[in-house]
Amino acid sequence: MKISNVQLYFLPVTLRVPLKFGAQVLENVTCARAKVTLTGEDGTTSEGWGETPLSVPWVWPSKISYSEREEVLKDFCIQLAKELPDTGLSGHPLETGYDFIEGPLHAMLDAVNSDREAEAHMPHLAALVCFSLFDIAVHDAYAKAKGVGVYDLYTAEYMSRDLSQFFGDEKFAGQYPADYLVKPESKQLPVWHLVGGLDPISEEELTGKEPDDGYPVLLRDWIKTDGLNCLKIKLRGNDADWDYDRLVAIGQICEEENVDWLTTDFNCTVTDVDYVNDILDQLRDEHPRTYQRILYVEQPFPYDLEANPIDVHSLSARKPLYMDESAHDWCFVKMGRELGWTGVALKTCKTQSGAILSLCWAKAHGMGLMVQDLTNPMLAQVPHVLLAAHAGTIMGVESNGMQFYPEASTPEAKIHPGLYKRNDGVLDWGSLSDVGYGYLEDRVGRLLPTKVGS
Repeated sequence: MKISNVQLYFLPVTLRVPLKFGAQVLENVTCARAKVTLTGEDGTTSEGWGETPLSVPWVWPSKISYSEREEVLKDFCIQLAKELPDTGLSGHPLETGYDFIEGPLHAMLDAVNSDREAEAHMPHLAALVCFSLFDIAVHDAYAKAKGVGVYDLYTAEYMSRDLSQFFGDEKFAGQYPADYLVKPESKQLPVWHLVGGLDPISEEELTGKEPDDGYPVLLRDWIKTDGLNCLKIKLRGNDADWDYDRLVAIGQICEEENVDWLTTDFNCTVTDVDYVNDILDQLRDEHPRTYQRILYVEQPFPYDLEANPIDVHSLSARKPLYMDESAHDWCFVKMGRELGWTGVALKTCKTQSGAILSLCWAKAHGMGLMVQDLTNPMLAQVPHVLLAAHAGTIMGVESNGMQFYPEASTPEAKIHPGLYKRNDGVLDWGSLSDVGYGYLEDRVGRLLPTKVGS
């Protein structure tokens, strides 16, 4: 099947409370949504949907203005929508997704950056995020054409290449992604709550500017309202005293509210392993219960692994250490493992195709898996949760769209309430259908803006 038509939509979303990424604060985001039509040799067609937030501070940390970076991302999405039907790629979506990333996507990114100064280059991660919505939509459309779910596609029955042809390693001969996926026994997942760097955790931190919209503001209220048992803590990475005090304070709340699990996110701002080691060691000695609650440490170090090949074995000896922003694809996962990383945080916003391949390589080499959020609302939430359900993560899935823009997903939440509201510390995806991603988009009935590319 070949891509015969692509439609692109931009859906603006405003956050109810700001979210801090590194040095930048996010208050608005544009979600890019694609509808892709596949046509088979016999003329039959199938339509699929994909969506990803264009989270500018996360995909492209820079001193360049937010608006300029966002326009580059949107323009790149428009260019992708126009060019994808002309690529001639056909076949299984994992194979066509891989081929596009390895060839045309690199060429398109090089073309964009050829007219920009070196310090203003759009990163590869940003290009992956722009392509991800189209890649997700192709997986959805292909599965619908076959009358199966997306996670039924990754077998020899549907694929023409085994994993050895992706990895260039005969160890994987005769193996397919299905060999590394799990069949969920339940349609519920433990869910992680994000404690942002600007989120108030005590009444003393309230400024009076907090929204009065019926949703919790203080951390304790979120814990009680949603029955939370897993908290991801955003830290600064360049202020050790603040980071340590933040961990201690949240650890005390966990003790009082019976929360079992924590993870730390240092926002990729750390350049010295001892910065994290010293915080962990002090926490272990002075607050051992909080230290024990830390299930893993998420990407403290800069995005570019090639430019920052930091040996992290001393840190991963203390706590499992998971790649996130650096794990563009399985090749970078391999590089990270050699430096001492022990796990990977997968994200559908780096493409479904790439996530599946990274999952397989990581599992084959004994690395742990998590699925981290990009504050996914609306349709973007569905592939995100399904990846976690089929990956076999160490603990559920992170999901924080309901913290930062719950009303953005109102139409989808009417059809899939368990995906957009955390209840008793879990998400429930039992309302999804068994074909494609199971969006039931026709029943959702969302009114879309005028398409910007076709």
